Amino acid sequence: MNNYIEINEAQWQRAVHCAVFRDCVEPSYCVTFEVDVTELRSFAKKNGLSFTMAMVYATCKCANDVEAFRYRFLDGKVVLFDSVDTAFTYLNKETNLFKVVNVPMIEDIIEYSTLAKEMAENQEVYFTGPLAIDVFQCSPMPWIKYSHISHTNSGKKDNATPLFDWGRFYEKDGRWLMPFSVQVHHSFVDGVHVGEFAEKLENFLKAPR
Repeated sequence: MNNYIEINEAQWQRAVHCAVFRDCVEPSYCVTFEVDVTELRSFAKKNGLSFTMAMVYATCKCANDVEAFRYRFLDGKVVLFDSVDTAFTYLNKETNLFKVVNVPMIEDIIEYSTLAKEMAENQEVYFTGPLAIDVFQCSPMPWIKYSHISHTNSGKKDNATPLFDWGRFYEKDGRWLMPFSVQVHHSFVDGVHVGEFAEKLENFLKAPR
């Protein structure tokens, strides 16, 4: 597990907001918006990378840069991780069943994408165990261009792992666009934080590095 600090809720500015949303029947919410992946597609092709792995990197890199996305509940306490790793679904084309692949976050997009592709192809089991809480979970859906998405609900209100999805990219006016969704726990993440993440992702996709 990555390093974290335990939050003193008695002195935490967000304590009331956290408590209000933690008690909701459905404490998570999902936002869908469109992203321009023209430059990322070119970057991935130029460097021989999987677009999907490059997109996982871009998403998790930008999410790590927003503090609100790194809060979790751990043993009933609120904690803030220094950094969060990645998890993503990867289709076994022989069975049409997906596996969940866990890859540590690496700062370099080429190094990360290469490692993620290798681990995804070599993993023989569908699930390596329960999903850790110090990950961002990505689930690409490249078969459809959607405008809305929902997720299964485990019933665990303290599950604060952000979920990221994206659909099929399509060309419009010479640019490549793609639907993108983020689901977050409202105890930690408000609309302003989703907006901050979206801006960081938009900037990164303009100039992948």
